[in-house]
Amino acid sequence: MIAAGTVVVALAPGYEVLLLGRLLQGPIAALLPLEIALVRDRLPVADARRAIARLVGALTLGAMAGGVVMGLVDSAFGDLRLTLLVPAVLAVICVPVSFIAVPESEGRTGGRVDWAGVTLLSAAMLSLLGGIGGAEGGSWLTAGVLGPILLGAVLLAVWVVVELRSAEPLVDVRALADRRTAPFYAAAFLFGVFFFGSQAPNSTFYAADPEVTGYGFGLSALAISLVLLPASVGSVIGSLGTAAVARRIGYRPTLMGAFGLVALSFLQFAVLHGSVGQMAVGSAFLGLGIGLALGAMPTVIVEATEPARTGIAAALYNNVKTLGGAVAGGVFASVLGAFTGSSTGEPSEGGYVAVWVVGAVCAGVAVLMTLFARREENDDHSSPSGV
Repeated sequence: MIAAGTVVVALAPGYEVLLLGRLLQGPIAALLPLEIALVRDRLPVADARRAIARLVGALTLGAMAGGVVMGLVDSAFGDLRLTLLVPAVLAVICVPVSFIAVPESEGRTGGRVDWAGVTLLSAAMLSLLGGIGGAEGGSWLTAGVLGPILLGAVLLAVWVVVELRSAEPLVDVRALADRRTAPFYAAAFLFGVFFFGSQAPNSTFYAADPEVTGYGFGLSALAISLVLLPASVGSVIGSLGTAAVARRIGYRPTLMGAFGLVALSFLQFAVLHGSVGQMAVGSAFLGLGIGLALGAMPTVIVEATEPARTGIAAALYNNVKTLGGAVAGGVFASVLGAFTGSSTGEPSEGGYVAVWVVGAVCAGVAVLMTLFARREENDDHSSPSGV
């Protein structure tokens, strides 16, 4: 489905077909949870921890390579359709590779799709995100914003009741409220806010023409990908080194240190953003913190879950993180819109500073969530409860 969707996006003749392709690409969010479930099913705990870190590292490395390659292709040919065909070809290649080379899981569990949960959660998220996305220019107190948000909140409450009564719920709401994992899911949501939510604003800041806006560097797509390379390298190093760091200090301190590093990096952006060099240095440390968090958090969550529910726990983590990013997209767009310059019609420099401060606050709260997660007896660096 992902391969088909990527091809459709690349060749779409119009916006409606492009949206269909994006819909088919949706299952990409399930890949990492499925991979984590597979390695935990087939490997001992120590090997599974290393494998999870490598999976995240490989994903991060692919993202880094993708940014550079796509930038090079776009710079060389100047054809967006041709540029989009690069990931389309790679997605098609992944189909036979996964069929032939990836081993099957040994344990199976039964179950059926919770269609009521799917419908209610989808409607709630569409309503909530629609309301948030409509808050352009900071106009939150309007019927077009408050109406969908209130409707989404009501649907979400109904969904919780339905899930609690379901024998096979889409989401184990009780697990979300478990003190062993709930703080980590909350941290995952905040992680999604600053991880996904800051990517687009950072890119537009790099691309902004300083002669028009008074800030930015007027960089091309290729130049932006090269400037972001230190962040990608830091993410790869952090994710691949997670297991080694956690063996020495434990997963909980690793997560706290990662989020703390992210908070400091965003604060540096807010204060020092006058040169490409300053931004690149901050990006490197930001990438390192994000890489450590990406490598540690899946292990923390799945090891606090019974083995038969590993895939569900990993998917829930991924969805909570993605939801944070979706919410951040609307919130950050609203923040930038509230700081629009009257003469240029573009966001002012203060809007970007506000976005970076929000990112720092979210990372700081994630540190507190990790700190106050309930500890079990006999904590140690190698046990699931030592996280």
